[in-house]
Amino acid sequence: MQTLTIKNIETHSFHGCLPEESIIGCRFSTEVEFQGDFSKAMLEDELSHVVDYVLVHKIVHEEMAIPARLIEHVVHRILVKMKGAFPQVSSIHVSVTKYNPPVNGQLGEAVFRAGIS
Repeated sequence: MQTLTIKNIETHSFHGCLPEESIIGCRFSTEVEFQGDFSKAMLEDELSHVVDYVLVHKIVHEEMAIPARLIEHVVHRILVKMKGAFPQVSSIHVSVTKYNPPVNGQLGEAVFRAGIS
């Protein structure tokens, strides 16, 4: 079992419960972790035996472009799309970080992480 982690997929998206969040937007970062048997890729040096970074980036950007009230909902949508695109992996974890969410005080970031097998 091996792990591939793709980090810091940056977007400016419009997720949040406050009205101004759907107008101004916020900076987000997404991380996607895949676990599976990537030994063929290690031996044969073929893209078809591993997760394609280009497709991961595309899926994240497509889902982050659809406004939602909750980052938990966005993470779920990304997980479902990733599982459909990469059925050969045994598990996927997605983290979405929202930077400087609007609260009545200082808050640097909020992170939600979930997984699917």
